[in-house]
Amino acid sequence: MDKIVETEPASASWHGVTRRAASQHLTIELSETVKLAWPMVLTQLAQVAMMTTDLAFIGHIGPEALAAAALAVTLYLVSFTFGAGLLAPIAPLAAQAYAAGNLAMVRRALRTGLWAALMLSFPIIAFAFRGEQILLAFGQAPNAARLAQQYLVGLALGVVPALWLQAIRNFMGAVNRPEPISWITLAAIPLNALLVYLLVYGKLGLPRLELFGAALASTLVNCAMFLAGLWFATMRRPFRDYHVLADLWQFDWPFLRQLIVIGTPISIASLMQYGVLSAAALLAGLISTSALAAHQIALQITVIISMIPFGISMAAAVRVGHTVGRNDGPAIKRAGLVAMLLGILIAALLTVAVIVARFEIAELFLDKSAGDVDATIGLTAELLMVAASFFVTDAAQSIAAGGRGLKDTRVPLLFVGIAYWLIGFSLGYVLGLKIGLGAIGIWIGLSIGTTIYAGLLVLRFQVLASGRALRDVA
Repeated sequence: MDKIVETEPASASWHGVTRRAASQHLTIELSETVKLAWPMVLTQLAQVAMMTTDLAFIGHIGPEALAAAALAVTLYLVSFTFGAGLLAPIAPLAAQAYAAGNLAMVRRALRTGLWAALMLSFPIIAFAFRGEQILLAFGQAPNAARLAQQYLVGLALGVVPALWLQAIRNFMGAVNRPEPISWITLAAIPLNALLVYLLVYGKLGLPRLELFGAALASTLVNCAMFLAGLWFATMRRPFRDYHVLADLWQFDWPFLRQLIVIGTPISIASLMQYGVLSAAALLAGLISTSALAAHQIALQITVIISMIPFGISMAAAVRVGHTVGRNDGPAIKRAGLVAMLLGILIAALLTVAVIVARFEIAELFLDKSAGDVDATIGLTAELLMVAASFFVTDAAQSIAAGGRGLKDTRVPLLFVGIAYWLIGFSLGYVLGLKIGLGAIGIWIGLSIGTTIYAGLLVLRFQVLASGRALRDVA
């Protein structure tokens, strides 16, 4: 009898090949995303480390100074985030041009971004100089508003170099070389700490400038960082091959219009997103100084945690931009999903860490020798428990915003209004001030709003990416 040889059906063999190919694609995408994301994450964490250093030194001046700094940072971030949002399209637009081999368009994106940053700085500075009047209009204590103004004046002096550095950073990330900004920012941490210490407390014969000194130190560091970033962009390979300062004085209206069309919804969405945090701080300020200080510490930890998925989201936007530039539809969805899974896993691990160390975290920001500080520490620990409930969903929404690489910015703006303001802020107001849960109620509202926003953004990205992939396959 002839020997019967069993063979694998052709369809099974084909599916095995496609599964292996899909696994290889996912592995490669994960590797590329990690390689691009880690310097961006490191940069975000280093920036937050500098701000945290400022607040730690200010916290030892006293709770009132910390509360005033909280108000000042809140106002500053609202306006600065609006400006940074308008510069955000530089990364995906330059990434698309880079993937398509259009180096002139990459240069054009950065050149226009530098001009846009300069123009944006003027309203941001004007807003900062009116900070005291704005805070008083919102019912904040006169002395807290006066101290906050001192901090805002110092921060306003560094707006221009900070925005210019943001434009350079977006350009470097788009061409797959984000490392120099990471090196620069890491080097700035000890410099910032030294300057803050000297200027806040008046050491080595310098005047004791307290809040203004902390902000002035940040401004000086921003100037140094921008000059270092500009040196890399113009003098070091591969960046110097782009000749980024060529035709710098040529104002590019068509590209600026494109930047505005794509970036304005991002800016407004960012303004609304950070605006709800600002409004939450104002609500906490109406409760008590202790509630405001606890809110600011919990917010600072939340910001630190969010910097990791935010850095991954920047990498995701670049990766999506590269796939669009290559007209590779199936890779768009893969890039977004890999980045989201990576960010969610890291956020989950950090959630556990914050819950375990919540009391120790609170004590880092407050001088235990000060009177009535135990109540603030306890409230801060409770707020961190609530904040930890949305670290994962915040990571998902931040990375899902990588859909900006698909130039999708208007629908997410609608999602921000619904999730954060219509639902999140309204619930926070009712729970915190009407029902009487205080700052905890405010943070419950923020948690619910973040979760809803994350769900909407993830669904939106899946729909857009699947549609693009189907069109490319067809």
